[in-house]
Order: sequence, then C-alpha cells, then structure tokens
Amino acid sequence: MVAGMLLLALFQQAPPVGRIEITPAQAEVQVGQTLQMSARVLDANGNPVPNVKVIWFGDGEGAVDSTGLVRGGFRGYVQVVAMAVVPGSKRLTQEARVKVTPAPAAALDLNYTVIKLAPGSRLTLTGTARSAQGDIRYDPISFTSSKPLVVGVTADGRVQALRTGTAVITGLAGKAQASVSVDVVAAAPASIALTPATAAVKTGDVIRYAAVVKDRAGKTIEGLTPRWSVAAIGGTGAGQVDADGAFVAEEQGSYTVTVSVGTLTADATVQAAARHVGRGIEVVGRVPIKERGAEVWVHPNGKCVYYSTISDLVYAIDVTTPSSPRIVDSMKIDARIINDVMTTEDGKYGVFSREGASNRKNGIAIFDASDACHPKVIADYNATVTGGVHSSFIYKDHVFLTDDATGSMRVISIKDPYNPREVGRWQTSQTESGRYVHDIDVKDGLAYLSYWNDGLNIVDVGNGIKGGTPEKPVLVSQLKYDLDHLYRRVDDMYGLGGRGTHTAWRHKNYVFIADEVYASKSAKGHEAGNDLTWGRLQVVDVSDIMKPKIVAWYEPTDGGVHNVWVAGDSLYMGNYQGGGRVVDISGELKGDLLRQGREIAWLFTADSSGSRPRATFTWGAVVKDGLIYFNDINTGLWITRLEKKERPVP
Repeated sequence: MVAGMLLLALFQQAPPVGRIEITPAQAEVQVGQTLQMSARVLDANGNPVPNVKVIWFGDGEGAVDSTGLVRGGFRGYVQVVAMAVVPGSKRLTQEARVKVTPAPAAALDLNYTVIKLAPGSRLTLTGTARSAQGDIRYDPISFTSSKPLVVGVTADGRVQALRTGTAVITGLAGKAQASVSVDVVAAAPASIALTPATAAVKTGDVIRYAAVVKDRAGKTIEGLTPRWSVAAIGGTGAGQVDADGAFVAEEQGSYTVTVSVGTLTADATVQAAARHVGRGIEVVGRVPIKERGAEVWVHPNGKCVYYSTISDLVYAIDVTTPSSPRIVDSMKIDARIINDVMTTEDGKYGVFSREGASNRKNGIAIFDASDACHPKVIADYNATVTGGVHSSFIYKDHVFLTDDATGSMRVISIKDPYNPREVGRWQTSQTESGRYVHDIDVKDGLAYLSYWNDGLNIVDVGNGIKGGTPEKPVLVSQLKYDLDHLYRRVDDMYGLGGRGTHTAWRHKNYVFIADEVYASKSAKGHEAGNDLTWGRLQVVDVSDIMKPKIVAWYEPTDGGVHNVWVAGDSLYMGNYQGGGRVVDISGELKGDLLRQGREIAWLFTADSSGSRPRATFTWGAVVKDGLIYFNDINTGLWITRLEKKERPVP
C-alpha cells in the first residue's frame, strides 16, 4: 500500500511531457546527399524523457526515412516531421525545414558562342552555371584571356578588343568552365547605320534591328559582333534590347536604341504608344456545381460539356442553347478526385483520370461518348497506374498519362477502347524523391511534359525528330529553371507550400508553361492552396527545339496561373483567386506581357451559387465556337464570350 502510494506520488510529481527537440533545427543538404536528423523528447522542465520512440516522416523535394535520414531530391525544401506518442500524454509533433541546395557546378554556359570584333569594340560576357542535374547555380564567374594584349577582359567579364588576332576567353565558376574564341579582325569600320532609323509601335511589339557597318570604300563589313543598349528618353519608360538587336517597349514612351561597333555608334528612336487591347466579357450561361469542380471539356460536336469534380462524378451538361445550359447526365466511379476529362479527336470515346479510390485501384476510366450528352463508362485501366493518375491527354488512339506512384509518363493504347493496355513509358533520369510529372500536352508527335521540379521536358512520341514512338518515347530537350529564386518573396512572406512546372501548351513556335505556386499549410489565416496562390506563365521559344529558352512571361498580381487554352492570338487562363483571364499573344513575344498591357479581359467567376459561394477559384478555360467555358472549383461552369470591339480609352 505504501509502495503504491509512493509510486503514485512520484508519477504525480513527474513534469508533463513538453516538446520534441530536433537537431539540427535548420540545415542544408545537397541534391543526392543525405543528412541524419536526431530528436529528443523533453519534459516541461527541459529534461530528456527516456525510452520514447520517435517516428519520422516528411514531404517536399526529398525523402525522410523512419530513422530520420533526409535525402535531398531536388532543389527546394524537405519538411521533416518528428512525432512521439508518450503513454498517458498527448501526441507530440515537431517540424524542421531542410533546404536542398544544388550539387556543385558541373557546366557553364556563356552568353556568346562566337565573337568577332573590330579593334576598339567592347562587350560584356556573362554566364549561367549548372549542376550535373541541370540546376541553375549563382557561383561568381571569373574571366581570363589567353592573350590579354589582343583581347582584354576584366574578372567580371568586360571585354575589349585591343589589336588584331585571336584570343580565348575562359570563364570559371567553381570547377566548371567554358570558353569562347574572340576573333579581332583587321576591319576598319568607317560608318554604321541602324535600320529602321525611326519607328512607331505599341507596347509589346518587337522590332528586330539590323546594324549595317561599312568601310571607307563603302563596302559592307559582315559578321561583326555589335553591342546593344537602350535608354528611355526623359527617364520614363521601360524597354529592353537583346544581343541580337531585338527591342521591345514594355511601357509607353520614347526610346533611343544604340549599337556600337569598334569606336563607332549609331542611334535609332522609337515612339511606343499604349497597347489598348481591353475588351468586355459577357456571361452567356451558368451552371453552379454542388461538388468542388475540376476540369471542363467540350465534346467535338459542341453540344455537350463534360465537367469533372474533386469527387466521384463527371457531369454531362447540355449546351445546345448556351444561355440555358443544363445537367442531363453523369458518370460516377469510385474516386476521391477526378481531374482530367477528354475525348478522342472524333468524339467517339473519352477518358477521365482518377485518384483516391477506396479500393486503391485508380488509373483511368474509358467512356463511350458517341451519344455526347449521355456518356457511359465501358472500361478502366489501372494495372500499372493504380497509384493514381493526375492528368491525361489523348492523341491518336493513345492516352498519355501521369503516374503518381513513379513520377513517370505512361502510354496506354485505346485502339481497342474496351481493352486498354500499356505500350510505353518515359521518365526523367533524376531518380531522387520529388520527381513528378504533373501534366502532358501532345502536338504533332511531341509530348510536352510539365515535370514539376524537372521543368519542361519535350519528348518525341511519334514526330520522328529523335526516332521516338508511343512505344519508345525519346527525350528531345529539357528546360529547367530556378523556381525557388522566382518565388522567393512568397517563401519570405508565407512559406512555400509547393511550386513547380504545372502545365504546358504548344502554339506556333512557343510553348506556354504555367507555374503553380501556393502557400504552406502553416500560412496563418488562409486555407493552403485554396486562397493564396501565385505563379508565372512562362513563354518558351522552341524555334530551336533542341534549345528551348524563356523569352517572355505573364505574371498576374492577384492570383496564380493554372490551366491554359490558346485559340488564335489569345490565351485563356484560369487565374485561381484572380478569376478567368484572356491575354493577347499576337506577334512576337518578348519581356513582361502584363507590363506591356497585353491583358485583354478578366472575369471574377463568383456569385451566390456553387459549392463555396462568392469564392472565386478558376481552374481553367476551354474555347469552342466563339464561347469561353471557364470552370471554377468553387462555383461551377461559366459560359462567356468576349465583346467584339475594344473598350474605348478614357
């Protein structure tokens, strides 16, 4: 009895468990490397509590095993969680954030590959360092010349041609280096002229200047590398000119474009007026959806719309009369989320993706769409993608889909839609945790894969440029850019909950890629991923498909960028909390499209109806027969059209 009372007293006197202490609380690990974390359970007085098991897990751009070993997968962060359950006490958790940094510089790209100068010429060399995985690094680059009496260069890359001859300029970033040969020729430029000498444009219009250099005899000197610069007259305005002489004004105003060759210079003037492309947008029809909505697809015959849900339903909506749309049927399947829905080119069959099935058999469902407004599920496929399919795209009797479990693209033949089968697959070479293909667009036998941490990957699936087929896809090229650098202000303010290359659309010589960016789950006062989103639409020039490069961007100030659709010279976009957007993409694209005034129209897709009334969260858009179908996660379907005339400028 006395012993029992003593034990009870000791138990009552023991201070309660207070917290978990993770070591290190802040740390960094390189891509592909590991870091061992440790944890102690402490009581309210800060003393260790013995014999308490700590369970480890985490997510983000890496992996955490059961022992607390963190492996860096991709540049970004790994959110590490330690959890302990103490008998007689509450469950404790503690989080730590591990930054994943790029591996050391392994390659260096310089901004010039060929340089030919006249004596007296100047220009500036810059470069981009990358790791073995293609991650951009910001190592300082130091430059040296093999013949400083022929071509001088400062450590930071300012080049001057001193006398005729050839020299090699070498840039060094860490252990990575690259060189460019500089040929100083015995040319004697006597005159230089710019064409056009004067120009009147609208903001966003691109002028490609040509510099004509001649000697004293009036003979044109070919091949010299000029130096370009631009200045706003009067100090107001914003414009840019690149190394090829391409100029764009992003704000209205007057500009002077200058070219230098040797000791000569020439100027051209530009007057840029405001673009003024704004138009009104009219709501034609409306269908509130009681479930949270996802994707919309218009049947090729234009009479019926399929609307998937973040639930187990795909609705069929009769839009024969766009002003009076009505739900006429639905398809139901075991799923928690149905994302993409799409039909074959002829409209006979369709596919929708699914995730979160109760029996863990996810994959895709195939439906008969021959009676457009009364589709029927006829088959499913989950044999190799039961872990879940987020997105899919149908192209020539094949479904190109994303496999959640492995982060790979799978190719499913539906030549016999009742018996689908996998015929091919492809994935990026980087195998670390964090690889994830999010969306797929296929045009002319090329698949454009939005690979989250791995950027844009272009894969031959039947084009022939690399001998690829649906059965044996082959990589053509990759564009990887620094998402953390682009959205560091979001991280500073709220903490990044996620960011990645989300979707892509090929149009003419451009690929439009949208970055999805949202706040962390701990962002106070906001529902993560639903009320706070950001993102930039990147415009990628693929004129040289082997060397895709970002040339322009559109970044709204009031919301993120999600799914896009291009028709004619306009891009239509779901802007999440910013509503629906229409952007002018006519002509050549360069620089900041928002600043240039290329935004045509916007619509806040919110009213008193839907699953979450008065809460705009636009997913995307589809354009068909002059109508814009905006789908909003919270409020449902909006059928709209643009006014034909531009709005008058006040």
